[in-house]
Amino acid sequence: MKFCPKCERRMKPKIEEGILSCPKCGLIVEREDEKTQVKGNSIRSADGSSQSSLKIMEAEKGLDALPATTIDCPRCGNDMAFWWMLQTRSADEPTTQFYRCTKCSHTWRNYG
Repeated sequence: MKFCPKCERRMKPKIEEGILSCPKCGLIVEREDEKTQVKGNSIRSADGSSQSSLKIMEAEKGLDALPATTIDCPRCGNDMAFWWMLQTRSADEPTTQFYRCTKCSHTWRNYG
């Protein structure tokens, strides 16, 4: 699956023509044959290597890429923390909200 570099929509394959086209902006790129398959929560490449398909954030972006909220840190009392959400339990349960203090980096969770 490829995404358009201009508008970030999912590119639609036109197999007989060997291209991918963007349904929003009309960009056309040559289709690359990929030999990967998705199994469960991992991606396995043709060479046999695998990687997790769950990526919370890019390491280069750091915590500054996360939204911040006003909440008291239980460790240092600071009133600002970054936050993110993950589905840590079954799908019929609410998501778990994680917080990380902007001052001391203490991480805690709220099960909602």
